[in-house]
Parts: sequence; C-alpha cells; structure tokens
Amino acid sequence: MPTLETLERFIAQVEANAHAEAVEAFYTTDASLRENQEAPRIGRDFHVAKERAVMSRARCVTSTCVRPAFLNGDHVAIRWIFRFEWADGSVTRLEEIAHQRWEGERIAEEQFFYDPQQRIPVAQ
Repeated sequence: MPTLETLERFIAQVEANAHAEAVEAFYTTDASLRENQEAPRIGRDFHVAKERAVMSRARCVTSTCVRPAFLNGDHVAIRWIFRFEWADGSVTRLEEIAHQRWEGERIAEEQFFYDPQQRIPVAQ
C-alpha cells in the first residue's frame, strides 16, 4: 500500500511531464499496463521506452491530475487530463481514469479507461 506522500510524489512527477522517470521510480519491474480492454503490456523497461517515444513526438505536453485522487489500501484511482501539441500543430486532449494496484510503494498493475476517439489528433 502506498503512503499518501508517495502517491503525491508520483502525481507531481507526472504533472511535471516526467512520465518516463515516473515509470522508472514508481512501477515494479514486471508492471502490467493496459489501455481500456486491450491486452496488458508487461515490463517497466518497455513502458519507459514507450513513454519516451511518445514524449519525443510532442512539441508540448500538459499533464493534470483532476483532484481528488482516491487511495484505498493497495488501490488508487486518478483522473488525468493530458494535452499533447504535436510537431505538425495538431492537438490531442485525452481525459482518462487510471486504476492502479500497488505493491508496497510501487505500481504493479494499471488500467486506463478513456474514450479511444480522443486519441485522434485535431488540427488547430
């Protein structure tokens, strides 16, 4: 079970757009992440590389935790809003709920719930 202080540090790192660093610091080595009902993707190193790839394609990213974040034992639920400005000038705004299962001070499983239609970039 994470402490409230650990959860706040995790949220602060994501809001600082240090997504890959947050994965390195707060996920177990065999962490499982899942988008909606897709098959889980396993492994912290895989997730770090994926975060770095996404962030490298964005000109600007804004990450916001919509409070409150919910902590109940080993389970956490966070509502996020992400805004990506891409190199071509298009924008993606993604609002999601992240449900996490922690093992001690690290995230072992996470599933994201969002409308996949939001992933389509919009010209500005």
